[in-house]
Amino acid sequence: MTTTAVRPRAQASGERLPGTWGLGMRRGALELKQFFRQRDQVVFTFAFPVVFLFLFASIFRDDVRGAGINASQLYVPAMMAAGIMSTSFQSLGISIAIERDEKVLRRLRGTPMPPAAYFLGKIWLVLVTGALETAILLAVGTTLYDVDLPSDAGRWFEFGWIFLLGLTACALLGIAISSVPKSGRSASSVVVLPFLVLQFISGVYISIDTIPDWMLNIGALFPLKWMCQGLRGVFLPQSAQVLEQTGSWEFGRIALVLGAWCVGGLLLCLLTFRWKNRRDG
Repeated sequence: MTTTAVRPRAQASGERLPGTWGLGMRRGALELKQFFRQRDQVVFTFAFPVVFLFLFASIFRDDVRGAGINASQLYVPAMMAAGIMSTSFQSLGISIAIERDEKVLRRLRGTPMPPAAYFLGKIWLVLVTGALETAILLAVGTTLYDVDLPSDAGRWFEFGWIFLLGLTACALLGIAISSVPKSGRSASSVVVLPFLVLQFISGVYISIDTIPDWMLNIGALFPLKWMCQGLRGVFLPQSAQVLEQTGSWEFGRIALVLGAWCVGGLLLCLLTFRWKNRRDG
């Protein structure tokens, strides 16, 4: 049914069409229902970073010289950052590509729903799943690996803007990269490979002080490295900042880079997003 057919009917009956925000909320509720109904997807999404945290933190437990922490504590903020990127960049990059391939996007484009409402629904999905993933990893880290929660409001504020900026930047990049796969079948390979590489060069799986500078410089071009660094600054003691390249948490620089990626990611989405596959014309 077209927009022109729906609007006169709504006007004739005296009904008022929901606005973009209201439709986005409803779309978000639908996205969440669809996500939580797929139990295997839910278990895999939330368990994957927890399992990796347990494995790496159990294998590497020695004290880090001069940092006042042990190696297992380094993995908690790192896996939290990876979890945020997994529930946003990876999730959206794959799911939107599949929806495009199955012509779901094409059908939605032909409805009265504003395009912005579709993306608002996706943002609500990654916001909820990202928050749950972070809460689970934080609970595991504080319970099993002696990571201390911040004791002042300033640190929690820093955690809040790092989470929101990082989630937004990664979600926008996920929407943008969803246009790269030629089909839904190839989406996982196209999206997972760069995400996996970034985890190795951004301080997720390998301690930041053992990664070559040239790799760190490449990782610094993307949000994940800065999310890891920011979350280390929030949840680790000040003594641990000696492990960073500059010997500082650099919260101001983190905000600038993540903010720039939010703007850049939005521009990429506007320039590259497609509602149908290339072969559909």
